[in-house]
Amino acid sequence: MRHHRKTTSLAAAALWAALAAAAAGCGGGPADPTATAATGAGGCPGVQRGAQEAVRRAERTDTSWNGPTTGPRAVPGKTLVYVAQTMTNPGVAGVADGVEQAAEAIGWQVRVIDGEGTPAGIQAALSQAVTLKPSGIVIGGFDPRLTSQQLARAAAADIPLVGWHAVAAPGPSADPKLFTNVTTEVEDVARISADWVIAGSGGRAGVVLFTDDSIPFAKNKAGLIRRRLAACPGVRLLSYENIPIPDASRRTPQEVSSLLSRFGDDWTYSVAINDLYFADAAPAFRAAGRPGAGPPLNIGAGDGDPSAFQRINTRQFQAATVPEPLTQQGWQIVDEFNRAFAGSPASGYVAPVHVVTAANSGGGTSWDPPGYRPAYERIWRGLPPG
Repeated sequence: MRHHRKTTSLAAAALWAALAAAAAGCGGGPADPTATAATGAGGCPGVQRGAQEAVRRAERTDTSWNGPTTGPRAVPGKTLVYVAQTMTNPGVAGVADGVEQAAEAIGWQVRVIDGEGTPAGIQAALSQAVTLKPSGIVIGGFDPRLTSQQLARAAAADIPLVGWHAVAAPGPSADPKLFTNVTTEVEDVARISADWVIAGSGGRAGVVLFTDDSIPFAKNKAGLIRRRLAACPGVRLLSYENIPIPDASRRTPQEVSSLLSRFGDDWTYSVAINDLYFADAAPAFRAAGRPGAGPPLNIGAGDGDPSAFQRINTRQFQAATVPEPLTQQGWQIVDEFNRAFAGSPASGYVAPVHVVTAANSGGGTSWDPPGYRPAYERIWRGLPPG
């Protein structure tokens, strides 16, 4: 049975040689971290060794499915509404696609409503979702506390909610009330992003951090990145750039031009809480004559959308990303709803962090770990683990 999607709009440091050396060192670091760290002041040999090992593990692609293999059979005839923070956010859109794929596999109907990135738009979108009386509603990438009235209406109607990046931690949430929240561990994502900088720079870097403090999840992630970078005295945070995601396309090019003027060659690395900042930064880097392979070397601490992979694969102003397995998380959302409908607890699954560079992407455009589709389909069909 095919599902039907309807999307509703609510209003009309180094040059390439250094990068190649980083790739050879499994994700950005030299083969012997102590040798590099000892060549000048400011290195952090002990922190760097730990960072390199963490990056090596995160860059592995020979992984197998480590998520659930048992659970309730498919509950038939259900409908979902996916309320998106904004469908211009590639992470939000990527998860929506995964939900649609999984809904088709399990035999449910899905509708997507776009909140268009504003509080009023998100509130209106969630109001419309509740009015449709679906079996379940996805909170797609926004803080549900912005929609307390709509949440109360959903609770009164006994409509379960599953979040994606809705609160800081994965798993069930009592306040706001969510059956579960699907996300990687923000602490792990933040730490591996900072470790990639520490490992690749030999413990000496000038870093710009891009974030959106209006989103509690993003603000928390940026704070964690900042603290991990501070563990290495030779890594200096040159600037903390608070640019709201809806304003990124307008503000980021101007800010990048200003930063290049202020810091020049001292700016060797960048970390952003979302890959989209580097899409917006690219024209300013290009206009300033900076090489696509860096410096600065740029890593996105989420979400790993196709455009980020394209920039990484072509070495155009992004060197790495810590991608969410967006499609897999869409399938997980559907499975979590099925558990809710069947009266079972949430699965508790949290995807491990992964780092993508040109060296390990295989030319792909997403991080799509193997094994989850057949595993979920076997669960929903009532079959034993394969």
